[in-house]
Amino acid sequence: MTEKLEDIAGAMMSKGQGLLAADESTSTIEKRFDTIGLASTEDSRRDYREMLFRADDAMKPCISGVILYEETLFQKAADGTPLVEIIRKAGAVPGIKVDLGAKPMAGFAGETITEGLDGLAGRLARYYEAGARFAKWRGVIAISDILPSSGSVRANAHALARYAALCQAAGIVPIVEPEVLMDGTPGDHAIARSEEVTEATLRIVFEELAAQRVSLEGMILKPSMVIDGKNARKASVEDVAERTVKVLKRTVPSAVPGIAFLSGGQSTEEATAHLSAMVSGFALPWTLTFSYGRALQAEALKAWQGKAENVAAGQRAFTHRARMCSLAALGGWRRELEKAA
Repeated sequence: MTEKLEDIAGAMMSKGQGLLAADESTSTIEKRFDTIGLASTEDSRRDYREMLFRADDAMKPCISGVILYEETLFQKAADGTPLVEIIRKAGAVPGIKVDLGAKPMAGFAGETITEGLDGLAGRLARYYEAGARFAKWRGVIAISDILPSSGSVRANAHALARYAALCQAAGIVPIVEPEVLMDGTPGDHAIARSEEVTEATLRIVFEELAAQRVSLEGMILKPSMVIDGKNARKASVEDVAERTVKVLKRTVPSAVPGIAFLSGGQSTEEATAHLSAMVSGFALPWTLTFSYGRALQAEALKAWQGKAENVAAGQRAFTHRARMCSLAALGGWRRELEKAA
């Protein structure tokens, strides 16, 4: 029986659960491993992700889906069990990052266009056969006093929409990820500028999704929160929550089943606090949750240190972070719960 896109999306947006972004490219995970002095090899990458996926106390109650890098989708655990099977047994949906990265956009200095549409239909068929039931594509939107240009936003929105249409034709739920960067140049933009750019970007994204006949009920939005620049004075948690919800209500149709935020350079606690404030403080037409990478994994990586004897410690750290994010997705996170851990 063919799985319905809206059913898959609904499972991914289960109350109090969120997405683990374990789709770091080989170059990105090498940088993460450098922080603990671990060589990045096929085996070490597998061992790290297996540690996370086998953390049942985190996975079963808190994680509804896992975004994988292509290598991981086809990998087997040390005992020969496919990693996809371990994810499924934990009750989560396996997914796959399908874009080929943001590359400099010809004619648009300081801006990028995400590549990967060529041959995507064939890759999606292979990923579906391997067990993936959702996919992710990231469009990167630069921000400054003069950026982004309308041409760059429109090009990235069109690519996101074409990707989404191809996914749905393949029976795969698309995660549509337009990220307005917090660390643009010079990175000192105020939160009001982030709000302006995020709203304009999301309007164009949903125009393009409609033009490409993407079913809103069978997709998930993964936006950045409305936050100030990396080098700007930090806005309050309440201000971030209020501005983010205001933008979403102005731009995202209620037919979209869920919104899973990226952490986008925020600290672990910042990303958790902002999500919890949005869920607890506003009446919303969609489910809000998390789709975090570093904000879910940083503590686990530090505890693990690449050593077999530290697997249990790494899993405990991952479980704590996943539980905090789960509480945030329910609107019940409090800072004192971090100190009690």
